[in-house]
Amino acid sequence: MLQSEALARAEERGRRVRLGTWLGDGTLGAIAACVLAFLYLPIATLVIFSFNDNRSLTLPLRGFTWRWYETLFANEQLLQAIWNSCYVALSATLLTLVIGLPAAFVLHRLNFPGKAAFRRLILLPLALPGIITGISMLNLFKLLGVNLSLETVIVGHATALVAIVVTQVFARLQRLSRNIEEASADLGARPWQTFLLVTLPNIRSAVIGSALLTFTLSFDEIPVTFFLTGRDNTLPMYIWSTMRRGITPEINAVGTLIVLFSAVLIVLSVVLLRDRRR
Repeated sequence: MLQSEALARAEERGRRVRLGTWLGDGTLGAIAACVLAFLYLPIATLVIFSFNDNRSLTLPLRGFTWRWYETLFANEQLLQAIWNSCYVALSATLLTLVIGLPAAFVLHRLNFPGKAAFRRLILLPLALPGIITGISMLNLFKLLGVNLSLETVIVGHATALVAIVVTQVFARLQRLSRNIEEASADLGARPWQTFLLVTLPNIRSAVIGSALLTFTLSFDEIPVTFFLTGRDNTLPMYIWSTMRRGITPEINAVGTLIVLFSAVLIVLSVVLLRDRRR
């Protein structure tokens, strides 16, 4: 009798545990679904309206069309703005890598007076609001007599974003054992061979990750670009000036292409950073 009651209690407790687990999983699933909807529903709306055969961004949807993409590719000013943004973002990314990689190695390998202060000050352009960085760079260029152009935008973006490369690569170097570099040197490798064949492959995740983040932030930067650009528009500046007259379907089409391009970058980064284990 006592044994049967104990078994019944155990079964009851088991049912309660399973019910609690099911309810807990259901609650977590609902929360996750709400978070995903909050993040991606605006993007889905953007994509849907880019194919809507109605210039007015209102419901109901009229039908499927490629008209807004055809209008986009026929808009020379918009295409030029996209090209300018790609040129600025790519150039700024390369410049941050050229400056940031050596700076990260210096911080990691050398001891010099003011090292701690330098580590903190290098984060200052990233922490400052973009409007402050833009005004500061504008004053500097005016003082030096440099005409504003896309090149001044590149310098401004690189100044504001170089801290991303430095901090990411420096953090990865701290986790890298010096023993493998010493082993490479003992085997007769020259310093540049050790860097290219040993060190760089081990820090590639930080280099690629910081480069992608820098490219993304530079591509959609507005405050610094606003103060440093000349007559050439970048895509964010073009969209900002256009939206003062209202959102148009062409802007939705541009946004959809940017989302697609971002997805390609994410997939590319996953492929480049995955562990190649055999």
